Amino acid sequence: MKPVIQHEQTGCAIASSAAIAGISYTKAKKIAIDLGISAKDSTLWSSTKPVRSILKNLGIKLSATETAFKNWQSLPDCALLAIKWHKEKGKAYWHWVVYVREENKEYVLDSKKTLTKNIRTDFGRIKPKWFIKVKI
Repeated sequence: MKPVIQHEQTGCAIASSAAIAGISYTKAKKIAIDLGISAKDSTLWSSTKPVRSILKNLGIKLSATETAFKNWQSLPDCALLAIKWHKEKGKAYWHWVVYVREENKEYVLDSKKTLTKNIRTDFGRIKPKWFIKVKI
């Protein structure tokens, strides 16, 4: 799986969906817009519904519920992770990234434009709150 860089500061859900589906950010953004989802809408990083809708439209199946993060070893081979979880005015927000385990490698695809490397293995610095299993 390859990283997709978010074009908007708030486009992590779109970029994560694109990475999972193996498509461009532009294509995933068009699908999101067609579904009535905009990168400017804070529900992209405060609700699971928009990212679930985008991935469902792309034919990607997800677990029905979110699971609390325990440790890296307990993650499925592919998962959407909620990191940088915090509250603002009583509402939870986070940054979406994709965890991948394949061929004896594990890494996180982080779409943030300003990162030097978008394939991350610095697991000690990444603090997931919970995850959604991606059924690939």
